[in-house]
Amino acid sequence: MTAHQQTNSTIPAASALRDPRLDFFRGIAMFIILIAHVPGNWLTLWIPARFGFSDATETFVFCSGMASAIAFGKLFERRGWALGTARVWFRIWQVYWAHICLFFAIALSMAVLNQLFPEGRDYIGALNLHPFFNKTAPQLIGLFTLTYVPNYFDILPMYLVILAMMPIFIISHNISKYLALGLVLLLWLCANFFSLNFPAEPWSERDWFFNPLGWQLMFFTGFSFMMGWLPTPPRSAWLFILALAIVLAALPFAYFRIFNNYPEFLEGRKVISDLIVKTDFGILRYVHFLATAYIAWILVGEKGKRILPPTSGFILSKIWRSTLAVIMKVGQQSLAVFVTSMLVARLMGAMLDQVGRTHLSMAYVNILGAALIVAIAYGAGWFKSQPWRKAKVA
Repeated sequence: MTAHQQTNSTIPAASALRDPRLDFFRGIAMFIILIAHVPGNWLTLWIPARFGFSDATETFVFCSGMASAIAFGKLFERRGWALGTARVWFRIWQVYWAHICLFFAIALSMAVLNQLFPEGRDYIGALNLHPFFNKTAPQLIGLFTLTYVPNYFDILPMYLVILAMMPIFIISHNISKYLALGLVLLLWLCANFFSLNFPAEPWSERDWFFNPLGWQLMFFTGFSFMMGWLPTPPRSAWLFILALAIVLAALPFAYFRIFNNYPEFLEGRKVISDLIVKTDFGILRYVHFLATAYIAWILVGEKGKRILPPTSGFILSKIWRSTLAVIMKVGQQSLAVFVTSMLVARLMGAMLDQVGRTHLSMAYVNILGAALIVAIAYGAGWFKSQPWRKAKVA
């Protein structure tokens, strides 16, 4: 094997089969989601959500739609609707138990923290978990039936419902692409104009924070692009300028340092509040994401050639090659990484509560958290490769 081949071998082999842009951007989203969920983390001042209407959630859901097209969509075409649906429901089963295990892992961790630091922060109360601990029996039923969904635990239930929609969406598209489009738009309209959602708890009128009926628009957009049901947008300077103009126009209404200092932008933000709402996936979030996605699509080049490392042997290119391999590995193992990051983020916040929030401590804790999810990504990839099934090589 040549030195060039050895160096390139650090990039995940899946990149030869998958679009590297998918794993790259999904990996970036995983790191941002970790940062965003750490309480009192100064890095949250610099995540995309501070500068626009859309954020890493849109990237995660859009890329999940694309990944689902790779994992499930082609299976529907090759093996038929029945087997495709069975494969989707097997994934739903996996995600469902990931959600249940995540809840108990975090609930247990918060209970331990409250016992260790009784005079400190109420970690159970911070996640509004007192109803679960005070009346466990009814909330346990609600947890398993998804009628009790605390805010911090609502992304995976949203994903479960959208996955369940996938066979219906596919069979609708097989009948007519306009029927599939109409179904997606109808569900989004029901979420945004008729407040159709799922109840989050039996003792109040609170609904799921992430409404699947709204967010399925983002998921099935990514799904349809990867399936080839939506045409690839043209590479146009005018479209790039338009997308850039949309992103810049949103900035004063999204960046708190601007709209808090200029009342006219704050008033404008209030006027468009229903259009940028996160729960039901307001339309301006969709427009803003498409604009940022188009800019990124242009910048990374055709098939992501600008994010792939150059073949030259310079030190910087070797560093980027290794960095890219890590990011893509995190993107490939998104479910394991996401579940871990939600737990790790709370523990990172508790660690900061104890050591104090200085620039040094926050840098250390963020680096530690990032290292943990990278380790989980490589560990999950190793287990998925099932090395115990491989023949021993002399």
